[in-house]
Formats: sequence, structure tokens, C-alpha cells
Amino acid sequence: MPAPEPAASTILDEITAIDPWTRRARPGLLYVMYTLLLCALPLGVVAAFNPARAQSMADAMTAYLGALPEPLYALFGTCYLGYTAARQWGKVRGVDR
Repeated sequence: MPAPEPAASTILDEITAIDPWTRRARPGLLYVMYTLLLCALPLGVVAAFNPARAQSMADAMTAYLGALPEPLYALFGTCYLGYTAARQWGKVRGVDR
């Protein structure tokens, strides 16, 4: 049997990991993204029948996201970029697969 490709091997390692946080990390992020995308569908249906209501819903969502403090966005960005840099550094050093 041929050796799995490095990306496939990493995914298989994550799936078979003993640590439950490692096993759920990738699907958890995908579920959040799916939820965000699926939430747009009802807004599209509402817009087809009542554009004014859809506009007010979109305005409310924009106001909510705008009300979140800027440091929260900065923290998320810093963590995401830090994780990405650490993964790349580990791959370059040969520590991560």
C-alpha cells in the first residue's frame, strides 16, 4: 500500500488522535462556517417576499457585528496569524508533518 500524502496523513492523525479537542477542531470550524453560510438562506427568502424587512435584518446584523469591541477582532486575528505562523515554522523545521 502506498504511503499517504503528507496532508492526508496529517488529517488521519487528527482524526485518530486521543485528545478530543484535536479530533473536533477542524470539524468545529467547518460547522461554524456552514452555519454562517446557511443563515444567509433564510435572509434571501425573506428578501424575496419583503425586501424592507430583509434590509432591516441585515442592518441589525451589521450593527451587532459593529458593536463587538475592536480588541476582540484584534485578538482573533492575532491568534489566527500566530497559529498559522507557528504551523509554518514547525513544518519548515520538520517538527510538524
